[in-house]
Amino acid sequence: MEKQIVCINWGTKYGAPYVNRLYKMVEANITPPFRFVCFTDNSDDFLPEIDCFDLPPMPGFMPKNTLGKWPKSRLWAPELGDLKGAFLFIDLDVVITGSLDSFFEYGDPDDVVLARNAAKPLHRLGQTSIYRMPVGALAPLQQIFANDPQAVADKYRFEQHFVTKNAPNGIKFWPRTWVQHFRIQCIPRFPLNYFTAPKVPRDCRVVIFAGSLNPPDAMVGQYKETLPHLPRRAHIKRAFSMKRPLRALRQFYFPAKWVSDIWGKADASTAAERKTD
Repeated sequence: MEKQIVCINWGTKYGAPYVNRLYKMVEANITPPFRFVCFTDNSDDFLPEIDCFDLPPMPGFMPKNTLGKWPKSRLWAPELGDLKGAFLFIDLDVVITGSLDSFFEYGDPDDVVLARNAAKPLHRLGQTSIYRMPVGALAPLQQIFANDPQAVADKYRFEQHFVTKNAPNGIKFWPRTWVQHFRIQCIPRFPLNYFTAPKVPRDCRVVIFAGSLNPPDAMVGQYKETLPHLPRRAHIKRAFSMKRPLRALRQFYFPAKWVSDIWGKADASTAAERKTD
């Protein structure tokens, strides 16, 4: 049976480099046959193997002053392009470190399966950086959201919390080791972060980058662009000049070479394919 991978791209933050890179990481970590689908408002420079569809309509309107990625609610529609059955959604800013095949074999095809929210492990919340569901499984949620988007966003803050609490038949979680949060689960805890580089946890297949720390930051060892990576001593000196020095001390980590290697390989594969076109 053909495996269906879905991603979504809107605006100018990511675009073709991220979509193409994700395709190449998927291709390297999946047993064919598979289909890679992107719902997007701009498909310029996408690899020809990527099937593109226009973004589904935004239900209601985009809430203001909310943290969640509410445009992802477009994918809760009862119909998505020509897709049928279960699909695996993957965010554009992830690093794939192992086989994706098990994500299609786990549980029942009718299940809604989410990653675990590592930031609040005791709350049994889901993370929608990588999830699987049948087309239309969350259509009732889309209608609830469309009726009053701001009220839903104000109550739940994040779209993944809304899904966790309201999926019509409940949700399931991937096994704990499969999906890991880079900032929380890959960077060693203080003070080990000053002696050991970030590592891929055992049996991890996908590393997610929730929040402001993204793969480009991981490659150079920084939490955000406004606080560029510094050598250990320089970072410590800077930390003690800040309002919250302990927090700043915890934010040191070495560049994650494996992130650079995986993304670099995907980029090189994309470039090679472009060259032969």
